[in-house]
Amino acid sequence: MFEAHQQSTLIEAGQEMDRIFIVGNGGSGKSWLAGQLAHKLQIPAVHLDDLHWLPNFAGERPRDERDRLVTQAAGNSSWVMEGIYGSILRQVMTRVTTLIWLDVSDDECISNLLQRGQTGGGTVEQFEELLEYTRGYRLRKNHMNSFDAHQRFFEEHPLQKVRLSSRSDVATFLATI
Repeated sequence: MFEAHQQSTLIEAGQEMDRIFIVGNGGSGKSWLAGQLAHKLQIPAVHLDDLHWLPNFAGERPRDERDRLVTQAAGNSSWVMEGIYGSILRQVMTRVTTLIWLDVSDDECISNLLQRGQTGGGTVEQFEELLEYTRGYRLRKNHMNSFDAHQRFFEEHPLQKVRLSSRSDVATFLATI
């Protein structure tokens, strides 16, 4: 059994992790962890930014197109899906067997974003918007992409779940997979 952050969250030894959703603030390490898990478990990684945004962050996809792409990806027998998007998590929650919440400090998230820089061809202005959005994670209320919403999803998820709050938690967790 793996327990992280001295809180409730666990992965039972021998339990299969076949449909994993990783949620957390921007810069928390969702994409990196998804890549690591996908490699270790030999399952596809689904990066929700790729489904939510048009190429080069040229705008949001039409919602019906995004939802269709998400439904298609979630219909597979195994995957690790990652993103901040609470509305997408709600859309696929009944398929999620393992929920991972990267509850990393906002300062660490900002630092990670600054080290990484803009990805996917976005503009300097879009990167500044991302930094500002990340700073507001714990401040947003009644918003699906916020700390409060992620906490609620986490508390309500009836199956396997783990809450990781530091790089050492993530490393320890990965060592158990």
